[in-house]
Amino acid sequence: MSSHDATLELDYESASRARLVAASVAREIGEIDDDRSQTTLDRDGERLVLEIDAADAVALRAALNTWLSLVDVAERTADAGERVLESR
Repeated sequence: MSSHDATLELDYESASRARLVAASVAREIGEIDDDRSQTTLDRDGERLVLEIDAADAVALRAALNTWLSLVDVAERTADAGERVLESR
């Protein structure tokens, strides 16, 4: 399929944070994919890798926007949860 692709490599301060973000967005793998783009997710220690394969530039942009938004929400939620735990 690929005429356009992108790889997002996200490094975290700990393997547990990378695992948490990966678990948060992993449930969307396969749900968001369509005939124009597919995404894979891998984690190696503190690094999260999202590989996006798209049929065209528009589909790649849409997939990038979606995955970056999902990761952002997962990171902000993890930060909020950490602040709550620290305040106890």
